[in-house]
Amino acid sequence: MARIPEFVVHTRDPSRELRQRVLLVLAWLASLALVGVLVAVLAARGVVNQGVSAELKTARAQNNELEARIAMLTRSEQVAKTALVELQDSMRERDAQVDGLRADLAFYGRLLGGKREGLAVYALRMTPVADSRAWNFIATLTQNFKRGDDTKGQLTLAIEGVSEGKVLTLEWKALVAEGNDAGIGYSFKYFEQVRGTIVLPDGFTPSRVVVRAEGDGARTEQSFAWADAVKGQESEHVSQ
Repeated sequence: MARIPEFVVHTRDPSRELRQRVLLVLAWLASLALVGVLVAVLAARGVVNQGVSAELKTARAQNNELEARIAMLTRSEQVAKTALVELQDSMRERDAQVDGLRADLAFYGRLLGGKREGLAVYALRMTPVADSRAWNFIATLTQNFKRGDDTKGQLTLAIEGVSEGKVLTLEWKALVAEGNDAGIGYSFKYFEQVRGTIVLPDGFTPSRVVVRAEGDGARTEQSFAWADAVKGQESEHVSQ
């Protein structure tokens, strides 16, 4: 006997179907709204990032410009300082040249002037010899009394100072090697620079130099403070 199929009869509910459709539409709309919000948020973040990036680029450009200006000002300051130092050095050199010219003018004026003067020690300069107790010296002798005639003689030095707490005077023989006991010879018409070398003993502190020139019946003696002689300063002579 054949089996009769069973049929299930469902009652259709239009209101339920409508609610389901409304819910589906609302869900779809909600998803669209969510997507819109996400897009807006991402877009806003992009704008903010672009704004920050633009401000950062501007700040970097300004910083680079300031660094360039600072470097330029620093170089300008260095150039100005270098120029100032060179100017000061040049002025010192000019002052030294002027002083030298004045000294030369006084020197030649003294020689060529109307006043006749005999043998004199015009200047003395002492220069140390490196790594030793030796000193080189240059003594300038002048005369305009015997015009046209040579003045000849010998020059010696004596050094006054202190050794082991005692005042001591070292004569020429104690300052030079054997064989130079008589002094250094000179021969000139108007002036000459006599050069020589002396050696100071250990422990001796010089304070004054006495220059003696003697010959042709003339004799002169001039004292110089050691510090002035080392500086090469000139001093008017005092015959004794």
